[in-house]
Amino acid sequence: MTACGQPVPDSKNHKVGLLVPDSISDQVWGTKGYNGLLRIQNQYDLDVYYEEGIHTDTAVEKAVNEFQKNGVTLIFGHGSEYAQIFNSIAKDYPDIHFVCFNSEVRGENVTSLNFKSNAMGFFGGMIAGHMTTTNNVGIIAAFEWQPEVDGFFEGVLYENPDASVFIDFTQDWDDPEKALSVLQEMMEKNVDVVYPAGDGFNVPVINTLKESGLFAVGYVSDQSDLGENTVLTSTVQHVPELYELIAKRYFSGDLQAGNLYFDFEDEVISLGNFSPMISKDYQENINNQIKRYKETGSLPNE
Repeated sequence: MTACGQPVPDSKNHKVGLLVPDSISDQVWGTKGYNGLLRIQNQYDLDVYYEEGIHTDTAVEKAVNEFQKNGVTLIFGHGSEYAQIFNSIAKDYPDIHFVCFNSEVRGENVTSLNFKSNAMGFFGGMIAGHMTTTNNVGIIAAFEWQPEVDGFFEGVLYENPDASVFIDFTQDWDDPEKALSVLQEMMEKNVDVVYPAGDGFNVPVINTLKESGLFAVGYVSDQSDLGENTVLTSTVQHVPELYELIAKRYFSGDLQAGNLYFDFEDEVISLGNFSPMISKDYQENINNQIKRYKETGSLPNE
């Protein structure tokens, strides 16, 4: 069988499992993983399984045992927290391939999927630097290690050397109270564009900015639906599409173990819809810069 001239991966005798630390109904990270699982199910017409609230080693081992009994051969652990336990138990399940996110892994049947988020942050920062009228831009992130934070900072200053960038961290993906407290402090410093780089608090931050007539750059999902005159664009990670890409590689026998990296050229990272507040000329400029980055791997400041 072929599709568009390409061999169809052989998915027979395979089943896919998903472990989520919280809920598939959170409308942010967990939902993205579940949607990825559904894409695989729909594309390959196979059985899928998922377990929610799996965040301890004991719970992971129990779930993996159940998956194995059901014939699961590919398991997605939807987060970096699964890396350590997958590294530890993978050798005991040679017929299962384990996949997690944003981690360092080892073993012949463990893969970590890492978004190269620096570039998406950079282009989002360029837009923030272009659109600020106060020359004060804010970043509210979860953790210091997020590559998109450095990228956003660099993008703002590349586009607008006169800008000041205020950065603070919640130390939690899901702490809207802390994020809103940080936002209030930034607004007192006359910040008029904010990048809420945490998918558990970005929505309340954007809604507050909307009420105040200020701008945001959305995070992880295209958040233009929260207000096209507020959300200038979004830095989008297409998680469901990445799930489907990984399943295709696995069923074709092409999924490598180790740490894999994905960026704009893989079509799993992009900017979201542009606000009509951004001129068409500048939108075209950003799109051309992204096209050049895909072709060369070099950001505008390199």
